[in-house]
Amino acid sequence: MTDYDALVIGGGQSGLAAAHALSTRGLRTGLLEAGDEPVGAWPHYYDSLTLFSPAKYSALPGLAFPGDPQRYPRRDEVVDYLRRYAAGLDVDIVTGSRVETVTYDTGVYTAQTAAGASATAPVLIAATGYFGSPNIPPLPGLETFGGTVLHTSDYREPAALAGQNIIVVGAGNSAVQIATELTEVASVTLASRRPPKFLPQRPFGRDVHFWLTITGVDRAPVGPWLPAPPTQQVLDTGRYRRALASGNPQPRPLFTGLDDRRVFWPDGAATTADTVLLGTGYRPHLPYLTGLGALDETGRPRHRQGLSTTHLGLGYVGLEWQRSLSSASLRGVGRDAGRVADRVVAAARSRRALPIRP
Repeated sequence: MTDYDALVIGGGQSGLAAAHALSTRGLRTGLLEAGDEPVGAWPHYYDSLTLFSPAKYSALPGLAFPGDPQRYPRRDEVVDYLRRYAAGLDVDIVTGSRVETVTYDTGVYTAQTAAGASATAPVLIAATGYFGSPNIPPLPGLETFGGTVLHTSDYREPAALAGQNIIVVGAGNSAVQIATELTEVASVTLASRRPPKFLPQRPFGRDVHFWLTITGVDRAPVGPWLPAPPTQQVLDTGRYRRALASGNPQPRPLFTGLDDRRVFWPDGAATTADTVLLGTGYRPHLPYLTGLGALDETGRPRHRQGLSTTHLGLGYVGLEWQRSLSSASLRGVGRDAGRVADRVVAAARSRRALPIRP
């Protein structure tokens, strides 16, 4: 058993930002990461993934993203950046440590890993993101579909699906991006309950993130007041809007049923498909907190702006709309991490669970 002042679960962008915030506040911090290195889910995203924000707006606290600040970094550049960031932290990073359970007793959290190790601390920040829990909605006939069902978390590159008839389900950035990419090698339909909504990537000649930053919209603390997350808009230079307008991929309302490889549409038409690829998002990946009583019946954390409403000293970083539009992004997790760290540390010190240090 290893004792720390603070524990972070998850070694992606959110966990690294949280570990940085805790260590710079004088806490001896341990970070438990399930993978082989502290880069989160980034190596598992599809090969062509490019950030929607320029490098200037895609950095964690204390380390600028290298290279041209106006370029849009690719997936592997983000992985390299996170490696460098982790190497510069004054934190005990333990990889290959998948946390299975967390318990809480007399002011102390204990994280038990699949390998049988454990670590304790009076402060714990859960920062395991979303990638581990793909959202598979109950779509009509999905269980009887005779072809292949994939989620965007399974997708890497188009060659594996070449020559197929493919239905991509979704209207967000990843669904539209992947559907358009697949048209190079396959026949693709983009099916969604509502048509995609587009947001210009560079209004008035500047990237949209410039405008979000100078207006304060990017950091406005509106997340806790939203009854439901807003519909995701697709950032677009015009490429995706043109592709859908040309019918390649073909946009359609969501199918009404699937039977073997037949697909039934609201207008009465029937087609065939080899693969249904779900661009239907993710849910918070927090299975290790199930027995703690910190989650609601849907598996989502009970929190207010990242602070647990069920347990003192427990916080979250990296939740969508946790506090603002940017809460789950590279550019926003650092702000949330600092705020959450201040509050969970104060809570622990108020009950004398932590020493008071400068």
